[in-house]
Formats: sequence, C-alpha cells, structure tokens
Amino acid sequence: SLPQTRRPNFEIGADEMEVGMGIHGEPGIARGALKSADAITDEMLDRILPEMAPSRGDNVAVLVNSLGSTPLMELYIMNRRLKQRLDDIGVSVHATWVGNYCTSLEMAGASVTLEHLDGELQKMLDHPCDCAMFRAG
Repeated sequence: SLPQTRRPNFEIGADEMEVGMGIHGEPGIARGALKSADAITDEMLDRILPEMAPSRGDNVAVLVNSLGSTPLMELYIMNRRLKQRLDDIGVSVHATWVGNYCTSLEMAGASVTLEHLDGELQKMLDHPCDCAMFRAG
C-alpha cells in the first residue's frame, strides 16, 4: 500500500497465498490456501526447474529473499528444501544468500532466485564484493 492512496494495492484472505505475485503486489499466476514452507518451495521449484532445465553436475547460486515480513527461520526452511530438491537431481549449490534483499511495505512472502553458473559467472560470483546490501566472495 502506498500511503497517499489510502487503499491497499491488493487484498488477500488471512488463510490464502498467491504464487508469482510481484514485489509491490502485482497479480500472480495462482491463488490458493496457505501451505507449509516446504510445499510452497516445491510449488515454486516445480515452475522454475522445467524452464531452467538444469543438468546433473550443474552449479547454481541461490537467493531466498523475504518480501518484508517473512521470518528468517521460514526462509531457512525454504532454503533447506531447495537444497534437498537440487541435491535430488544432482545440481550443486555453489553459493547461497538468505535474507531481506528486496522488500516492500506491508508485504509477506518470499522470492526464490536460481542462477545457473557457468565457469565465467562462477568466477565473477566468487570475486569479493562488499557494499551496503550485499556481501560475497
């Protein structure tokens, strides 16, 4: 919600969730009943992995981001499930970040980013970086 509008960007029931919603409440691709962190992670990966089409032995970087009010513990539960699913298909997680990286006012939920790493990207990702909202390497 933007303060000047005095109305919410969207409305959703206390027992509902939306998959694919934008960071500022843009409509997603599906609404349904609330689920466990593991079930939500599975649903997200079931949509991401077919498009990404990783192969056994591939390396990825993972970012699990809180949209604002999702507790860190829930994000780590999601991260654990991501790792389990990727291990099951032989994909190695080279680097992981879990936390508040891109948030919005009055927003609950999480986003998952998987980046396929070739040798060049992996080398760049390993390069030291230390700035206000991100640290790596």
